[in-house]
Amino acid sequence: MPPATPDDARLPLTVEQLWTYPVKSCAGVRLSSVELLETGLEWDRTWMVVDESGEFVTQRELPRMALIRPRFRLGQLELRAPGMLSLHLALDQAEAPRRVRVWDDEVDAYDMGDVAAQWFTDFLGHPMGSGVQGRLRLVRFDPDVRRLSAVAWTGGAEAPNQFSDGFPLLVLAQASLDDLNRRLGLLGHGPVGVERFRPNVVLGGLQAHDEDRLAEICLRARVPGGDATAPEVRLRPVKPCSRCTIPDVDPDTADTGMAVGEALQAYRQDRRLMGAVTFGMNAIVLQGDGQMLHEGMAGEGVWGVW
Repeated sequence: MPPATPDDARLPLTVEQLWTYPVKSCAGVRLSSVELLETGLEWDRTWMVVDESGEFVTQRELPRMALIRPRFRLGQLELRAPGMLSLHLALDQAEAPRRVRVWDDEVDAYDMGDVAAQWFTDFLGHPMGSGVQGRLRLVRFDPDVRRLSAVAWTGGAEAPNQFSDGFPLLVLAQASLDDLNRRLGLLGHGPVGVERFRPNVVLGGLQAHDEDRLAEICLRARVPGGDATAPEVRLRPVKPCSRCTIPDVDPDTADTGMAVGEALQAYRQDRRLMGAVTFGMNAIVLQGDGQMLHEGMAGEGVWGVW
């Protein structure tokens, strides 16, 4: 794409959907409004499943994690799964400290206790040959830990996150998903939902994969009951999101396939990541810590050069 001129350097956009994923690799929660923190959306990847060795576990190893559905209710995180009684966790609950690993980072966390551990182990089982060692445990991120995104991608900016794969936010244009579904249809496959790609912010008003080329996303919300506007929210897309097998896990059944990955492989090999398949952009928070984001918020994207 040619460099933008001053007249077309900005383009209008809207926030269509907001998603937070309280337990890493379990289902998400769509919210009409949510607080933005420097680590991303409130409660996003605050909890994580680990094995006995403290190694993180995801749908890559245990696709049935997709069937675990969280919701916030009466000051608790409630987790539901087929055939299981609900697990209720107080939002301020934390038990014994322990060390855990997420990708290359070893960090302090809090174990959530034997009841939570038994619930996850009963539902997800003891899979053989998956690399998962022994019984499962649920842990909570230690808020005193400062786990930073890779500065090679943030341009030196400090961007803390919790148990996400590496960045505070994942941004996706609705048009990018629409384009993928068009391609899937041409291949004889049905459409897939945005939940397979686990974005935090879904943007409208863009063309397919415009999010790849944005240097900044600026949002401004009106103060309830008045004409004034809240301080501007500024997000910076910093790294294309490389894709594994998780988008091929059906979120309703946990069945696995290959259609999504094969479709993306045909047109989304990204030179910025040496040919890895990418879909969506990881982003950091430049401004707006403590502001509320709302579905329907208007804003603008600023073109960048990749």
